[in-house]
Amino acid sequence: MKKNAITLIVAALLLVIFVLLLFTYQVRQSEVVVVSTFLKPTDTITNAGLYLKWPWPVQSINRFDQRVQTFEDKFGETYLGDHNLLLMSVYVGWRISDAKAFFPKFPGGSTELAQSKLENILTSARVAVCGKHNLSDLVNSDPSQLKFDEIEKEMKSQVEADLKKSDYGITIEFLGVKRIGLPESVTQAVFTRMKAERNKYIEEAKSKGDAQAAKIKSAADRQAADLIADATAAATRIQGQGDVEAASFLGVFQQNPDLAIFNLQLEALKNSLNQKSTLIFDERLSPFSLFQNLPATSQGK
Repeated sequence: MKKNAITLIVAALLLVIFVLLLFTYQVRQSEVVVVSTFLKPTDTITNAGLYLKWPWPVQSINRFDQRVQTFEDKFGETYLGDHNLLLMSVYVGWRISDAKAFFPKFPGGSTELAQSKLENILTSARVAVCGKHNLSDLVNSDPSQLKFDEIEKEMKSQVEADLKKSDYGITIEFLGVKRIGLPESVTQAVFTRMKAERNKYIEEAKSKGDAQAAKIKSAADRQAADLIADATAAATRIQGQGDVEAASFLGVFQQNPDLAIFNLQLEALKNSLNQKSTLIFDERLSPFSLFQNLPATSQGK
C-alpha cells in the first residue's frame, strides 16, 4: 500500500509539472515574448513574470532578447561629394522595440537576419550621406571645420527613416563613425593640403606678430620722443634760470673785477678740496696763490 501511495504522489506531481509546462510560461527581465495563436502573433509580453497559455499547437511562445545589440559594418570605400574616396566603418547599437512587428519580418525572429538587413540599410545610408559632404568635413587640420556629429546624425536619421518605412520593429539607440582611412592615392594629396593650410596659419601668425611688434616699437619711439622733449624743455628752463641768476651777478662783477677773480679762485679751490686728498701745488699759480701772504698762526709766532 505504501509503495502504491508513493507512486501515486510522484505521478501526481509529474502530472502537475507537465500541466504547468503546457499551460504556463515564464518571461525573463531581458526578454520580450510574442505569443502566436495558430501561428499568428496575437500578444506581446514585455514584463517579467509567469503567464498562462494554451498548449501547442493552439499557442506558441517566441522569445527575443530586448537588450541593445551592437555590431560594426565592414571597413569599406565611400565616395564623397568632392569625388574623393574615403574608407569608413560605422558602429550601431539597436534593439527590438516592437517584437510583434519584428517577428513576421524575419523567419523565426532571427536577429542574425535582422542584423544583415540592418547592415544593408546602414551601407545605403552611409553612401547617401557621405555623398553630400567633402573630404574636409572628415579630415581637416582645423578641428572646428570637422562635421562628424552632423554626419552621424544624418546617417542615424536616414537609417531610422528606412526602418520605419518597412516597419521592422527595430529602434536605433546609437550610431557613430568607428574609424576612417584614406587610400594611398589620396593620402599624399591630403598631406600636401594640410601642409599648405599649416603654412597659411604660420604666415598669418607671423604677420600678426610683425604688426604687433611694429605697434609696440611705434609706441616706444613715441614715448622716447616725449621723454626727450620733456628733458630738453627742462634743460632749457634750468639754463634760463641759471642765465637769469648769472645776469644778476654780472653787474656786481663788472663794477669790481678783482672781486670776480677772487670769487672764481675760491670756487676752483673749493672744487679741488671737495674730496679728502693731499695737494702738492705751487702757490704762485692760481688759485693756490691765495695761500700767499696768509697771516701767521699763533703757533708760528
